[in-house]
Amino acid sequence: MSKINVFVVEDESIVSKDIQNSLNKIGYNVVGSASSGEKALENIRIEQPDIILMDIMLKGSMNGIDVAEIVKNELEIPVIFLTAYADESTLSKAKISEPYGYILKPFKEIDLQTSIEMAIYKHKKEQTIVKERDYLYSIVDNKERLHDFIFVKSNSKLVKLNCKDIYFIEALKDYVVINTIDTRYTIHSTMKDIELKLGSVDFVRIHRSFIIRLDKIATIEYPNLSLENNKKSLPIGGSFKDDLNAKIKLL
Repeated sequence: MSKINVFVVEDESIVSKDIQNSLNKIGYNVVGSASSGEKALENIRIEQPDIILMDIMLKGSMNGIDVAEIVKNELEIPVIFLTAYADESTLSKAKISEPYGYILKPFKEIDLQTSIEMAIYKHKKEQTIVKERDYLYSIVDNKERLHDFIFVKSNSKLVKLNCKDIYFIEALKDYVVINTIDTRYTIHSTMKDIELKLGSVDFVRIHRSFIIRLDKIATIEYPNLSLENNKKSLPIGGSFKDDLNAKIKLL
């Protein structure tokens, strides 16, 4: 396993050296250090460490909390605060940057190791969750795009059909007929397969023999409905009525 790369931000040179020696002794790799917030940001962007040990109180225009906030927003590197000040006011300000831990000075080597290992573990878990979330979002987004159109076989060729142009689908023995305003496509399929491919957001099955596009409904007069620009009256099956009612916006 590769060593964990640590960057140390501490404005007291003696304390910084002591921390670096402790980290090396434990088995971590110190990739750099800085005594000011400005220098820390410059070097952290270059080194891209696995974790940062950050003193809250730094000399100069930027304190450790300021630096940690930028690191969180830009670099997503976990930060552990080092501080001799555990008062409520300091901790409240530090919480804003969402650090991965606090180590109070003076501290022992075991404090360093425990805090670093816990922070690295938490950060990896969070990254995994984010990747899984983004992957799921991409699947949903891709499905939504795929549901915008389908391909139907017509005269030995595949024809791209925009789902918005579909009015209704009718079952016909071993075939289904996809109806648009001016065209009918007869394909060898089942209503169940058509339901799966079209999805349940824009389409609803109203009868064992009919699937309609919701935004094409003109009027409903149970047990029938009519579609826009289409004189055909379609039956509403009793077992499908509740599903239809659930999907239409009724005032």
